[in-house]
Amino acid sequence: MIPNKKAAEMTQAELGSYIDQSVLKPEFTQGEIRKYIQEGIDYQCKTVCINPASIPIAKELCINTKVGLCVVCDFPFGLSSTESKAAQAELIVKNGGIEDLDIVCNYGWIRSGLWDRVGAEIEAVAGVCHKYGVLLKTIFESDSLTLAELAKATDVACIANADFVKSSTGFYTSGENKGATLEVVRTMIDAAKGRAKVKGAGGIRDQARFFELIDMGIDRMGIGYRSTPVVLGISK
Repeated sequence: MIPNKKAAEMTQAELGSYIDQSVLKPEFTQGEIRKYIQEGIDYQCKTVCINPASIPIAKELCINTKVGLCVVCDFPFGLSSTESKAAQAELIVKNGGIEDLDIVCNYGWIRSGLWDRVGAEIEAVAGVCHKYGVLLKTIFESDSLTLAELAKATDVACIANADFVKSSTGFYTSGENKGATLEVVRTMIDAAKGRAKVKGAGGIRDQARFFELIDMGIDRMGIGYRSTPVVLGISK
């Protein structure tokens, strides 16, 4: 959604409301997970984006704050069966305290044109999320897709009741990680047509790109823990 004022005019809290701070690296120690979740709280981010194993730490630290929990599911490759994805989603969200679930779509299916399977899988997971009042974000590995495939995947996700469409995991292994380029985000916004919100992830590391995407009308961004203070203008 186009904001009612430019990003350059926003307060730090307003800018923070666009950020899901990523705390996802598999090698993180428990101490590092705590450190980067706490930084996300201090920066007034919308959520901290975590792996399921980090839920207990995140719930402990985020209680009585305005920062929510965004949990990834079947991350980063999205290659579990539909039944397994739905079961994983249920395990993650059923105990409450989760705002968003970010699940990786099977982008091999997208590249193969298996749209019925893609849609059915998203719809199955959306049903689980919405039963518990959780928003579903569907991750398309945009660096593996053409813009036409990305637009079609966005349309399919909207029909299947996804709340957000999202670019990139940041863990793509088969080529360059460009992530949320202006072209990718514009394609998703245009294809969604207001039916789902748009989250950009990957490659957003400076304030100029961060501001440009806000002014374009993006709804949320996944920002790495090192880049959050940079995009907010707290450090260079």
